[in-house]
Amino acid sequence: MLNALAIFVLIIKRVMTEDIIIQISNKIKEKRKAKGITIQELADKAEVSKGLISQIENNRTVPSLLVLINIIRALNLDMNEFFNEIDQQNQGGKVIVKQKSSYQAFEKEPAKGFQYKRVLTKNIKNFPVDIVLLELKKGARRTHTVKTDAYEYKYIIKGKVEYLIDNEKHLLEEGDSLFFDGRLGHKPANIGEEDALILVIYFFLESDK
Repeated sequence: MLNALAIFVLIIKRVMTEDIIIQISNKIKEKRKAKGITIQELADKAEVSKGLISQIENNRTVPSLLVLINIIRALNLDMNEFFNEIDQQNQGGKVIVKQKSSYQAFEKEPAKGFQYKRVLTKNIKNFPVDIVLLELKKGARRTHTVKTDAYEYKYIIKGKVEYLIDNEKHLLEEGDSLFFDGRLGHKPANIGEEDALILVIYFFLESDK
C-alpha cells in the first residue's frame, strides 16, 4: 500500500503536468504572506535559497517537484488547501477561447507603472508556456535588471519601449518584436509619450531547482 508521501507525490506529479503550473507561484506568495512568513524564513524551512523563493514567487522560474513539495511542507499546508482556487479548467480542446474578462492580474517584482495580466498558461510537450499582457505606464521603468528561466518573446502592441538586455539597448516601436534568452539580465523602459502595451510569451526551460 502506498504511504501518504507516495500518494502526495503522485498527485503533485499529475497537477504539475496540467496547465496550472505558473499559477503555483502566485499561490506560494499568497499563502506565505497570509501566514506572516518572510521569504528568508520560508527559504530556511524549505532548505532552499532566498533567491530561489523570490524567483518562484515572481514567475521567473518553475520549481522542481522536490522543491515544490518542500515549500508546501514549509508552509504547513495540505495539498487540497494549497491547490484550492487554482484554475484547473479543462484546456485540452483543439481550440481555446479566452475572454478578456478572464485575464488574471498578477505581480512580479515591485515596479511602479508595471501591470501584468495573464492571458493563458499552457503546457506544450511538458514545457510551460505563459502568455501575458504587460502594460507599461508612461515613464515606467525598472531600476534593476531581472532574469527569467525562460526564453522570452515580446511584441509591442502600442507605444515605444527600450529594452536593455545584457547591457545592450534595443528600441522597439508599435509592431516591432524581440526574442531573447531571459537568463540574460534585462529590463524594459517606456520612453514614449503614452502608455505602452506588450504581448509577452515565456517559454520556460526545464528546471532542476
